[in-house]
Amino acid sequence: MSWNPALDPHCPTGDEVDAIDTLIVPRARDLGGFEVRRALPAPKRQMVGPFIFFDQMGPAEFLPTRGLDVRPHPHIGLATISYLFRGRMHHRDSLGTDAWIEPGAVNWMVAGQGITHSERTDDETQVDPMPFFGIQTWVALPKDHEDRAPLFQHAAADALPYLEGEGKSVRLILGDAWGEHAPVETASEMFYADAVLEAGAAIPMPDDHEDRGVYVVDGSVEQAGTTFEAGQMMVFRPGDRVSLRAGPRGARVMLLGGETLEGPRYIWWNFVASSKERIEEAKEAWRRGDWENGRFHLPPGDDAEFIPLP
Repeated sequence: MSWNPALDPHCPTGDEVDAIDTLIVPRARDLGGFEVRRALPAPKRQMVGPFIFFDQMGPAEFLPTRGLDVRPHPHIGLATISYLFRGRMHHRDSLGTDAWIEPGAVNWMVAGQGITHSERTDDETQVDPMPFFGIQTWVALPKDHEDRAPLFQHAAADALPYLEGEGKSVRLILGDAWGEHAPVETASEMFYADAVLEAGAAIPMPDDHEDRGVYVVDGSVEQAGTTFEAGQMMVFRPGDRVSLRAGPRGARVMLLGGETLEGPRYIWWNFVASSKERIEEAKEAWRRGDWENGRFHLPPGDDAEFIPLP
């Protein structure tokens, strides 16, 4: 798709505007040779729009059939997306989904009242070390979708809106931005995009969303005369027109945001809910382990083990 004129940076840059509301510097955690940086939730910011969890996974290099090995575990009250830059990941869930998550594709899992899934790098045909790098995100569901039935949707990379020109390329992963619409159905208004910028290239944040943020994956960007390096998330004030400019090495950024929810959410382990009671009900259902008739079921083909309740 050719470049969309709506992506031209007609808004002020540099010292003309200082629109940053919150700066988040994630903490890095080493999970045995595999580094994770968590930007959301943060002490000063639980969500950006409906985005309530944001982890950078890697970069890492996995030996053949060794690496990510997350056993079946439950979710409620959220939707997940694991977006990869490099590598691949095996997703299986209690709906019977058996799919490989690959770079640039969308695999959108809506938990609703409850779903169980596993995430592994268990390809027995892999004979060489596999680079692995990506972002895992949770989106909190509106109250009227918390009890909905679970759902899984896939959209290949070539099915997503892709805009390029003037030193930048953008893939719209979820929602609406710059006059484009991503194909995956969401429960609330949002946007999520992967943008690669050449040195000096500028991109405006969508100005038709209530909440907006950006995470610097690689390189650096400048906003309001300040340079922000890889591994930082900036959240902007609502209503301001904001543009980002890539530094001398260029940049890769994830842009995200959307409509704020009706109120804060409770987070416990893998559960997100608008009330503590919903969390307690999900805890008890997982503790009982009634995989045949209970609230949660184990993924077909990956039901020999699971992560117990903390």
